[in-house]
Amino acid sequence: MSAPLFLVGNGAGFSGDRIDAPIPVVRTLVRRGLPAALFFEVLGERTVALAQLERRRDPEAGFEPMLERLIEPILKPCAENLIKIIGNFGGANPAAAARCIARIAVRQGLPDLKIGVVEGDDVRSALDLAALQPFEADATIDVEGRALVAANAYLDAQPIVDALRQGADVVVTGRTGDPSLALAPLIHHFGWSADDWQRLAAGATAGHLLECGSQICGGVFFDPGYKDIPDPANIGFPIAEVDEGGGLVLTKAEDTGGLVDLRTVKEQLLYEVHDPACYVTPDVTIDMTGISLEQEGPDRVRINGVRGLKRPEQIKVTACFEGGWLGEGEVSVAGPNCVARARAIADVLEERIRRRGLDVRSRVDIIGLASVHDSDDGALWRAHDGPEPRDLRIRLAAAGDSRDDADQAAREVLALLCCGPAGTGGARWRTTQRISTRSYLVPRASIRPSATCHTSGELAQ
Repeated sequence: MSAPLFLVGNGAGFSGDRIDAPIPVVRTLVRRGLPAALFFEVLGERTVALAQLERRRDPEAGFEPMLERLIEPILKPCAENLIKIIGNFGGANPAAAARCIARIAVRQGLPDLKIGVVEGDDVRSALDLAALQPFEADATIDVEGRALVAANAYLDAQPIVDALRQGADVVVTGRTGDPSLALAPLIHHFGWSADDWQRLAAGATAGHLLECGSQICGGVFFDPGYKDIPDPANIGFPIAEVDEGGGLVLTKAEDTGGLVDLRTVKEQLLYEVHDPACYVTPDVTIDMTGISLEQEGPDRVRINGVRGLKRPEQIKVTACFEGGWLGEGEVSVAGPNCVARARAIADVLEERIRRRGLDVRSRVDIIGLASVHDSDDGALWRAHDGPEPRDLRIRLAAAGDSRDDADQAAREVLALLCCGPAGTGGARWRTTQRISTRSYLVPRASIRPSATCHTSGELAQ
């Protein structure tokens, strides 16, 4: 008889992911009828800092902007089927995110839904960053004189487990280790101990494979004619089947596109891994070097050979600083002689910035000739002598400490609608604040997270 399974599904891999992706995952979890949880991973390295800037403008903001759209369709079916929801969609304001979910719950007739809030990742006032060891290559990042916007520790799974033990149906966190979001419900369900490195490694590996959403189901994998997947417009999101001993199978939501096979799992397994023998998470260190994969059937891959080692003594903290401003402008040219006109636009933009004395670092790319692989001086598009394309897009990027200088540089693109060469059109520009990040290692004992739990009726008042 096979060991009882717990299912963990993923509903988002980043802030900006498809808002309808969780629906087929929840539908599949409900059909399977097994104990289950659904987690959302929506925080990139800079997302918390951007959320802090939003919270400055509005004390009730600073969490995942699409939270209501993500949660509203799936909250009631999850509650009715005892599927736990866990997400770092709290961003810089987990309490406000919890209140947002509570209001949805009350509207849906769920006033007794229990919502857990994990806090303590925000360590801006608790740490002296200047006295800490920078993480890896971040020591070369210059943040001297930059104002601190955010500093957040990557919490482990235990505060989420605490919230689940208090009866939480939904757990809202800020910065948390990505694999910890999936590991926490496994620890809670199976009763794994905090030093059972082997089982924790299996659960954290499940989280690592799931955390990027559709990537393990063919997203950022498919390449038409080389690596094809079915129905990419309906690409599925993943589900892990985990047993008490740490057995692990990866699959995906039913009635969706994409695929889960040995290739997609291998690519995601090595995603953002510097050392496969020592992949460090807040909960456990994973040794991947003995892993083997087995295709059990369509969209089913079993992962064997995960090995767990002791968790790190230090926790990663990512600090974000004000990084100046970025002005961006784009304009198009098309038809005969468009290469010459695009080069003329580039020359004009560079000369205008010089003549006006704007204090920015700038770069011009001609999209359609060379951009992604070009150098800052535009060597590739300047040397282009191939076939004439039908149309080109010229992009100016101007970075500086002054918002006005960056904005004025970008507006030079707009001026080309009348001041530029023939056939110039489709101008757009914008100016945005930049964020510089630098990570540090801090003693685990210096981080003091907390978990509280309240009913939706209480939070919605």
